[in-house]
Amino acid sequence: MAADNMITIPAGPFTMGRDDGPEDERPAHTVTLPAFQIDKQPVTNREFAEFLNARGHSSPKGERYYDYDDNDARIHQVNGKYVADKGFENHPVVEPSWLGAREYCAWRGKRLSTEAQWEKAARGTDQRRYPWGDSAPTRAHAQFAARFNDTAPIENFAAGASPYGVLGMAGNVWQWVSSAYRPYPYRADDGREDLTPRPLRSTRGGGHDSPAQELTTTQRGRHVSRNPRAGHHHIGFRCALSHQKIIQ
Repeated sequence: MAADNMITIPAGPFTMGRDDGPEDERPAHTVTLPAFQIDKQPVTNREFAEFLNARGHSSPKGERYYDYDDNDARIHQVNGKYVADKGFENHPVVEPSWLGAREYCAWRGKRLSTEAQWEKAARGTDQRRYPWGDSAPTRAHAQFAARFNDTAPIENFAAGASPYGVLGMAGNVWQWVSSAYRPYPYRADDGREDLTPRPLRSTRGGGHDSPAQELTTTQRGRHVSRNPRAGHHHIGFRCALSHQKIIQ
């Protein structure tokens, strides 16, 4: 995904988390970020297939980038080349491991967003419940409460845009972020941004088979199966460009 398909999120403070939600979203607290860029849309099957053709499905150490042999995968080898399944080229990629997401972003000259960056890009500065505002989700906003593995094309939900115009921040696929899943308040200097693949990672945004209450801008995926060493049928990702410095 080229840089012109990225959106700049301005520098400044925002409220992360909420006090009236699940325990792992508490407490609401102020985080101040420098400006950064984030992909306008999630990475697609077509785009991730390009990475697999360049890098293979595993690292030199044998760590998986993609669960290519899972029945839920939408990318398969055809004549020795990885190709997105017909009709799913422009759906968000599913089954990348956290390591695969991290390495894809690096291959593109980018990085995974931090959990704080993802939330600001989705929520803005007005503490909205959903990327589009406080009104309940509809099928115009997001793909949710759908059948298992029933993703939708990334361009289908313009009504669900965040205050900055970022698309696909609710539903369709959960999204890996760089941050380890640790209690709030968020601190970038407490080890949660160590990019080794060991700890459980946060996922954001809700998936195609999520109920409406999991589509909030503060949802952290506490009930989602998300071993970072494996891919999952409802987890994809997007990339960012940024500096690490965060002011608490």
